[in-house]
Amino acid sequence: MAKVRLERITRQFKEAVAIADITFEVPDGEFWVMVGPSGCGKSTILRTIAGLESATSGNLYIGDRLANQVPARQRDVAMVFQNYALYPHMSVAENLAFGLKMRKADSQTIQERVESVARSLDIAHLLDRKPKQLSGGQQQRVALGRAIARKPQVFLLDEPLSNLDAQLRDDTRAELKQLHQCLGITTIYVTHDQVEAMTLADQIVVLKQGRIQQIGAPQAIYARPTNRMVATFLGNPPMNILSATFEDGAFHLADQSFTCPSAITAHLPLSPGQSVELGIRPEHLQLVSASEDQDFNVEVSVVEPLGREILIRAVLPTQPTSSAAQAINLQVSPEIRVRPGDRLSLQIDFAQLFIFDPATGDRLYPTS
Repeated sequence: MAKVRLERITRQFKEAVAIADITFEVPDGEFWVMVGPSGCGKSTILRTIAGLESATSGNLYIGDRLANQVPARQRDVAMVFQNYALYPHMSVAENLAFGLKMRKADSQTIQERVESVARSLDIAHLLDRKPKQLSGGQQQRVALGRAIARKPQVFLLDEPLSNLDAQLRDDTRAELKQLHQCLGITTIYVTHDQVEAMTLADQIVVLKQGRIQQIGAPQAIYARPTNRMVATFLGNPPMNILSATFEDGAFHLADQSFTCPSAITAHLPLSPGQSVELGIRPEHLQLVSASEDQDFNVEVSVVEPLGREILIRAVLPTQPTSSAAQAINLQVSPEIRVRPGDRLSLQIDFAQLFIFDPATGDRLYPTS
């Protein structure tokens, strides 16, 4: 096993910068997940660690060894791709054994490793089959098994579950977590699925346009996103972002206003007329029976029953001459009866309110 350290890694393709100044260290045995929208540089970082891409600048260490000039085959990392990349003419057993044969392991070691990995992944009954005879989930297990059989220092997983259906993806995700707990191999996992990131990761690296936005434990990032992008990327449904103006001690949004708590103004001096973006997660909005100074009204657009809760998609009603209506989501108990067109009064949990700079997206409040 080995730690992985990236020091100011940049990868540039002619005029395009794919990743810029990437710095982080994955401790030995931890499971880190990189998330972000398509094109943010996740796979480029993974391929750079694997040796399939060369960094334009910066240093990469695997263990205590500088790996910049180390060929991919000598880095002792195993990479699992989105498309599985199994050899179609080989049986499952031969696919599992391929990496070991390339390393010239003896036949007894190969047989023991193949059998052990097959049992752990519940594919022992498939060893004689060819990939075309397997389901997508079974093929994914074989691809994982081939990497595990090598016993590498580092696992690199590039969206390995994206081709699976929802139920199989959930099951395989749980199996992956159990495998990591058993094997303890340093793992770096790329995904755009925030549920995978939240459930699998010891630490999450959030990326946007080739730059790191935030690194932290899943719950810490969810509770204290550093900017608007992180706030809206993690969470399903995402955090509500509402454009507002501060005036006369109150936040004005659409054609409504509510008093700004003194706890906020004490920590964040706001200028009269200042534009801000208010961030509040759907679970931190509460239905109230009557509108008060701290409440605001919304009009229900769509009601989505989800079993244990109901997701309501609503808008802040505006006058015909006003700007476009702002959308807002909230979650309520399944016992509550709501229909499209209903008007609701909402109360914000101000302890969970975020304020962002509309120009930069940076978090202004909470200040720490």
